[in-house]
Amino acid sequence: MSRRPVNPSRRYGDAGGGAALFSLSKSHSPPLLSIVLIVLGALLIVAYFHSGSGSGGIRSLVSRVEGDFSCTFEVLRALPILKKAYGGGIHKVLHIGPDSCSVVSNLLKEEETEAWGVEPYDIEDADANCKRLVRNGIMRVADIKFPLPYRPKSFPLVIVSDALDYLSPRYLNKTLPDFARVSADGVVVFTGFPGQRKAKAADVSKYGRAAKLRSSTWWVRYFIQTSLEENEVAAKKFSRAAEKSSYNPSCQIFHLRSYR
Repeated sequence: MSRRPVNPSRRYGDAGGGAALFSLSKSHSPPLLSIVLIVLGALLIVAYFHSGSGSGGIRSLVSRVEGDFSCTFEVLRALPILKKAYGGGIHKVLHIGPDSCSVVSNLLKEEETEAWGVEPYDIEDADANCKRLVRNGIMRVADIKFPLPYRPKSFPLVIVSDALDYLSPRYLNKTLPDFARVSADGVVVFTGFPGQRKAKAADVSKYGRAAKLRSSTWWVRYFIQTSLEENEVAAKKFSRAAEKSSYNPSCQIFHLRSYR
């Protein structure tokens, strides 16, 4: 989870161009119009990149364009569809994964929604909003290879993105069942498609290993081996809502039952 500030900038002419910009000569109107439009466009772009809450969707979108794919951004895209699939369950959510602050911040903007988050990795470079969520107890920094500090069925819905891609099967065998333990209505897993992300030295340094993106066949086999059942009702509702909204996910999305 890299938190590099995005600072798009371009040069538009030299110092002489500034004088031409303020010229009122009628003969220079076409160039003036072009320059004005370019400057306005640049201002709109800068405003667009700085309009977010400071930790969320825009930076993730830029990361995807640069090749650093994130399923956390996909969670933000899928929230309207998840609401239709889970109904009241979306009003109390635990999100687990890198950059969880962005998901929790967006959920807290929704009416009658309670949200908590677990950030599995270091947040020293997090923004002020994320650190405030940690101070208020809404966000936790916790090693997900160990049991979460929550009672069984504490949350109707648990959403996890990206975090499982950095775990070996040895730890998955403990971690994902624990997510099912603290959920009451289900667990939604967002994971990348094989080939979406290239291994990076920064990933190994931060997460302990490069992301391993597994196929849907591998995941289904794993779910069966760990006695995790598909939440067929939620999966069908999600599929129908996605089709009506023309939503085409860029990540694999699995809907699992909670442990009974």
